[in-house]
Amino acid sequence: MTADSAVQPGARQVADRALARGYGAAWLAALAVSGALIGLLVWTLGAAWIRGVGVWGVNIPFVWGFDLINYAWWIGVANGASLFAAILVLRRHDLRTAVNRFAEATALMAVVCAGLFPIIHLGRPWLFYWVFPYPATTELWPQFRSTLTWDFWAISTHALVTSLLWYVGLIPDLATLRDRAPTRWRAQVYGLLALGWRFSLRHWAYHQVAYRIVAVLVLPLILVMQSTVAFEFASTLVPGWHDTRLPLHFVTSGLAQGLATVLFVAALLRRTLRLERIIDDADMNLLGRLVLAASLAAGYLFLDEALSTWLSDPVRQRAGLERFTGTYAPFAILAFLLAVLVPQILWWRAARLGFWGPVLVGLSVNAAVWCDRFSLLIGGLQRGHLPSLGGTYAPTLTEAGLLLGTLGLFAALMLLFARFVPVVALYEVRHDEHQERT
Repeated sequence: MTADSAVQPGARQVADRALARGYGAAWLAALAVSGALIGLLVWTLGAAWIRGVGVWGVNIPFVWGFDLINYAWWIGVANGASLFAAILVLRRHDLRTAVNRFAEATALMAVVCAGLFPIIHLGRPWLFYWVFPYPATTELWPQFRSTLTWDFWAISTHALVTSLLWYVGLIPDLATLRDRAPTRWRAQVYGLLALGWRFSLRHWAYHQVAYRIVAVLVLPLILVMQSTVAFEFASTLVPGWHDTRLPLHFVTSGLAQGLATVLFVAALLRRTLRLERIIDDADMNLLGRLVLAASLAAGYLFLDEALSTWLSDPVRQRAGLERFTGTYAPFAILAFLLAVLVPQILWWRAARLGFWGPVLVGLSVNAAVWCDRFSLLIGGLQRGHLPSLGGTYAPTLTEAGLLLGTLGLFAALMLLFARFVPVVALYEVRHDEHQERT
């Protein structure tokens, strides 16, 4: 049995888009804009490589800036999306048909963007291999108390498991594209990636077991990964960072960010690719409710931060008060407004099922988490303990280029993903359509 004979109308629509000769002027324009932003990223990386991190606005006391903010932000996207996808696989929820494929892709592309920053902020990125535990003849081994080493292990493990989750789920659909490819060379490429898949019962049994095993591996990894980022702050003695609640804050806000990104991508794919039949109203309704619940959880943690600050020692009280009243208070206040209040529009069913509601909430929550990381990082470093450590943080255009460049890289990777592979799982769509007919 080949995939061509089994492809049903809904699945055929998705497969045909991946195999089409062209993808439209809008896709090319979006790819061109993303390519321009990638060029900006290359320029900013080159400037930091040649001239050093002095081209950024970092200095004493602001030893970290956009580099660590962006790193924590992208990790939040990756963790939330991959955790959501893994839970859907393990629960065998019907929502996985519409969401899993692009949720896994979102997580993978975000990991790629996040993986750049631990190398960038080394200062001497050409020596990045020093963090590897290799038998160096100089006997200079990695310092395992360094957070740079934590980043290496966290990012490398995250990239491996997230890639496996995305690729294992994609194998049956690669075989479908192999059997329906219009040209020989495309059939060979898809066939190589499909690993000899022949749609046998034995292959399906192995596939489902492997898929669930990888999904199980994702769950502890996500908690460890997001907690590792939080512990980079908590391992210091900076008031407001040295706090046991910080890992929970990062995990919960990252989950809200990942779910909001999935909702945003779902709305875009549903509108641009005309996938209303596959990503239907029930799927958008449930996604909207999940984002709403995650935003309420984030709101609870904001209130918990205020309460724990009030009950803490005087140093911690001053730090918490300055976070919401000091120089960078607008970022903290904006984070609360965008992460908690804006998603409340999802209480209305019309907002959940529309296009602009999910888009607004997706962008709002992502902006909120970025502002929260900025407020936490820069606001924490601002509080110097010497009179000579005054001043404010002033990011440079090179640092802004890092943020815009990684956004362009993420967009370009997602555009290429939507162009060459099915954005939803074809075998899940065929299964649902078969159930509808019977």
